[in-house]
Amino acid sequence: MKPTKKPAVRLFLALWPDDAVRRQLHSIQQGWAWPPEAAPVGADQLHLTLHFLGNVPLERLGEFARALAVEAGPVTLELRTARPRVWPGGIAVLELASTPALLRLHASLAGALAGLGWPQEERRYRPHVTLARRAAGARPPAGEPAPAEWHAGTGYALVRSIPGHGYEVVRLYGRRDP
Repeated sequence: MKPTKKPAVRLFLALWPDDAVRRQLHSIQQGWAWPPEAAPVGADQLHLTLHFLGNVPLERLGEFARALAVEAGPVTLELRTARPRVWPGGIAVLELASTPALLRLHASLAGALAGLGWPQEERRYRPHVTLARRAAGARPPAGEPAPAEWHAGTGYALVRSIPGHGYEVVRLYGRRDP
């Protein structure tokens, strides 16, 4: 008899932008020259990943949702100084500078994940917004983006990745206002 695989959900934690920031990110994304095979991320799906969790057993979803509610101070990110890059593998991103508040939130969430016995990514945290996949050869817009700040307040989200269908916010945490 074949063993049954437990149902799981693919999760990550993210700063989920409000409509004004989403429009700004989308405007930056539209300024790129994309190769024909590029797959830009939908405007409604743009976000900054805090932690990628991977496949979490569905039976633990409620436990994770509760345990990931951490104290967070207000996070503000400067979009004007963000750097457009194409990473190896053809991932087009907007790299954002780490701020003390962002790093504190990242560390607090890492502590909550450790408390759940969940493994941490070993790579150094590089705050970014993924703009497109399959984007090798893409060219970012010339010049700097218009001055703008992303006031995430104390809000972040637990998000489910649904292959082929995008993302679904499972739970919003904290306030979204600065």
